[in-house]
Amino acid sequence: MIEKPKINEVIVVEGRDDTANLKRYFDCDTYETGGSSIDDRDLERLKVLEEKRGIIVFTDPDFQGERIRKIIMQAIPQAGHAFLNRDEAKPKGKGSLGVEHANFAALNQALSEVFGEKSSLTDSSADLTQTDLMRFGLIMAADSRKRREFLCEELRIGYANGKQIKKRLNMFKITIEQIEKVMKNY
Repeated sequence: MIEKPKINEVIVVEGRDDTANLKRYFDCDTYETGGSSIDDRDLERLKVLEEKRGIIVFTDPDFQGERIRKIIMQAIPQAGHAFLNRDEAKPKGKGSLGVEHANFAALNQALSEVFGEKSSLTDSSADLTQTDLMRFGLIMAADSRKRREFLCEELRIGYANGKQIKKRLNMFKITIEQIEKVMKNY
């Protein structure tokens, strides 16, 4: 099996089809804005991600995509930006333009122009494990949901269910020490 190129920055996309296409070709994390909506909570989370890992805004080359890009650009001027031209984002049949329609060459070119040599391999040894989550009662405990709600609210990373929590905490580079500090107040 061919190893996918690793992207350390979190890629901001509009929807899950964009995420699916990027994950076909790259080992990456994405933050989905949910289409044309982006609110203050999203911007707050994106600021945290920018500080911890860096973000790359990779929205569709259409009106809504540009609107989201401008909102993020105003709030987080240091964010990276990847662009596709309209031809690269065209669907094979009917439909709207989107990152989800681009091939590997177009995606790779767009992302390469953003980070060039800036992106390096992540040290995954610091990632949280299922055992860590159980230790804090975030999974497999009677009150796990309430604990996750409390932790996610305090860390300002948005709620994550039992299946998503490990990925979310690792994406935001949350350490065991940070979790211990927050959970002392639970």
